[in-house]
Amino acid sequence: MTIFSRFASRAAMLFCLAAAPFSAQADETNGKFDDPSRIAAIGGSITEIVFALGEGDRLIARDTTSVFPPEAMELPDVGYMRQLSPEGVLSVSPGGILALEGSGPKETVDVLKKASVPYIEVPERFDHEGILAKIHAVGEALGVGRKADALAGEVDAKLKEAEARTKDVTERKRVLFILSMQGGKVMASGVDTAANGVIRLAGAVNAIEGYSGYKQLTEEAIVEAHPDVILMMSRAGGHAANDDEILSHPAIATTPAGKAGRIVRMDGAYMLGFGPRTADAVRDVAVALYGDQAAD
Repeated sequence: MTIFSRFASRAAMLFCLAAAPFSAQADETNGKFDDPSRIAAIGGSITEIVFALGEGDRLIARDTTSVFPPEAMELPDVGYMRQLSPEGVLSVSPGGILALEGSGPKETVDVLKKASVPYIEVPERFDHEGILAKIHAVGEALGVGRKADALAGEVDAKLKEAEARTKDVTERKRVLFILSMQGGKVMASGVDTAANGVIRLAGAVNAIEGYSGYKQLTEEAIVEAHPDVILMMSRAGGHAANDDEILSHPAIATTPAGKAGRIVRMDGAYMLGFGPRTADAVRDVAVALYGDQAAD
């Protein structure tokens, strides 16, 4: 197939999808699938919740971020949740699409919402109540409200127990979450992120609070942040840096974290997923930060 014919084929498909009328099932206002079978899950926490509800057999596809539980890896992968294509998602012929807020790009989501496939978007908030709301939203979409109530109750209790581990801590650790480091440039987390959320739930303080999302920090900003601990994913993609590279960074080396060599690494999907496993992740982060003060 020539480049032109591939382009023409894609354009024709996008036109047909955009022109397709809304299905009677694709009502985003009621938050519930009329037929909750053959669901494509977009977002790792969405997939985890579906399986935790005992409804994994409803899923026929997942996105690249859906890596837990292991059974999810057996499902077809429709692409990374922030770089989806309409063709990729619709190629598995889903009966419904259950997507985490923030899935994209916007153009793809707009096309999927206009296709004749029910599309339900689940809100994302990086806090205790946000996890419970997400569980309830998934349960409602699948028509298993009672199961969702039970799961939310279990997760709520575990989150409260995890948060209580640091309630008596008097000196809160300042934590710098580094997403990646390339060419000596540190990409770090501000507020309104999963990293900020897990830091707060673990009883610590985000060392960077002056902006939302992720951005590159100047050396001056790193020094001023004065972190006690560096927090990172154990696998940080193509721009991963080992501990020696992190600690030898000129600005990081001057901070309390750099001088003490304090770097905590954890699996990204586990630590930042904000789903059924988050209470365990919060406990593990708290223990890593505070040791015996947060241990059993």
